[in-house]
Amino acid sequence: MENTRARRIKIFDTTLRDGEQSPGCSMHINEKLDVAEALEALGVDVIEAGFPAASEGEAKAVKEIAAVVRRASVAALCRCRKEDIDKGWEAVKDAAHPRIHIFLATSPIHLEYKLRIDEETAIEMIRTHTLYARSLCEDVEFSFEDATRTPHDYLARAARTALQAGATTLNFPDTVGYATPAEMKEMISYIRANVEGIDRADIAVHCHNDLGMATANSLAAAEAGASQIECTVNGIGERAGNAALEEVVMAIRTRKDRYRMTTGIATERIYRMSQLVSSIVGIKLPPNKAVVGKNAFAHESGIHQHGVLANKATYEIMSPKDIGVPENALFLGKHSGKHAFSELLEEMGYSLTPEQVDAYFPRYKEIADRKKEVTRGDIDALLSGIFRRRVKRLYSLKDYEVTAYKNSASALISLEADGKIHTDRMTGDGPVDAGFKAINSLTGQNFKLVDYQLHSVSEGKDALGEATVKLASPEDGKIMTGKGISTDVLEASLIAYINATNKLLQED
Repeated sequence: MENTRARRIKIFDTTLRDGEQSPGCSMHINEKLDVAEALEALGVDVIEAGFPAASEGEAKAVKEIAAVVRRASVAALCRCRKEDIDKGWEAVKDAAHPRIHIFLATSPIHLEYKLRIDEETAIEMIRTHTLYARSLCEDVEFSFEDATRTPHDYLARAARTALQAGATTLNFPDTVGYATPAEMKEMISYIRANVEGIDRADIAVHCHNDLGMATANSLAAAEAGASQIECTVNGIGERAGNAALEEVVMAIRTRKDRYRMTTGIATERIYRMSQLVSSIVGIKLPPNKAVVGKNAFAHESGIHQHGVLANKATYEIMSPKDIGVPENALFLGKHSGKHAFSELLEEMGYSLTPEQVDAYFPRYKEIADRKKEVTRGDIDALLSGIFRRRVKRLYSLKDYEVTAYKNSASALISLEADGKIHTDRMTGDGPVDAGFKAINSLTGQNFKLVDYQLHSVSEGKDALGEATVKLASPEDGKIMTGKGISTDVLEASLIAYINATNKLLQED
């Protein structure tokens, strides 16, 4: 009789490591901690917290993440170097479930041009460093970088070496997004057939999206027997990014008839997880982004609308509720009290402490006073920065006044710092430019503006404006993202600039 039991696929999330490596996606340590806790609540099996050998700040962040995550495994990425492994172990050793994740390239092009070593040297490095890592930690993952461009016979030999040395997970990355689904199946099938004892370890894949096939490649590998898929929230990552967690998970759930697999992900948390990461790194999702894009459940075509009204299954293969998308309905007015506000937040899926409700209720009232109608989208925007560990406000906006004529503007900005109000006036090419210059003058900084975006949170002339600012430090090039929300787009822009400044001033 055919076995129809669903096979459990582990979800390994690398948003905090590979995702943060993408340009402009740096996170403050407090934001990393909040993302880690949200990922654990989402149900991921492994959180790759970072690359401790990269810097002291990175090592500190990994160590702090390891201290707060209790259910999921916490992994530290390490090169095939003893000093990397030592730093990685030091960072994760206090985790409830620590993992050391080692990698070494195995493809001919990487061995010859990047590492400048031969195949035998690479095999010995794999053996030596896996044995050493295993002497420290019971859970060791070995990744064969650029596996999809490695000859299968040599890849199998490398896998046997790592397995015999004690690796508990073997990862076969499509590092440059080169493979096709058929090739992923072929590679994983070959490994399963030619590596003795492979059933003792998890087989993992880590696919990049350079040709737009990361999700398809990951699922093809799982069909061939892979038991762990490595991915990121919203698919962020180097170059074109990684396999998107939300796409992988919802494909498995929606097409269980095809895949006969399951994950431990609480899918109703996916939308808020996506919004959280988008808000922190300042990357607005394309409207047509699969699963979590604004248009993912929208139907404009007349024939589509007719079908959906008759039966949603005609054009919707998923329900918005499956991923926790809130209905964009009107619900509260400016006369609504704190109790009604708190009840609605619970209905929308937020779990706020009484102190957080007290903190956000006045901000809600400000929006309600400015807008005739408040939507759930407005509330989502208001709470998009709801972190338990808020970045300390070294500076906050107290008041502003601008005058402008054609290409000339003047901005008078008042900031509060250490209980004192400081005011300065600057001129610029426009109100925003003048305001940003005044903030730089008041804070004594000269951060470089890398990106500046304005978006409307909801519809209507009184819609909330959401400003995103990316600033870079001239000393080390570190980039931080600030966000501001207001019915006044200038105010939103100034708040965003100040928030980004506060983060950069507190970076290690």
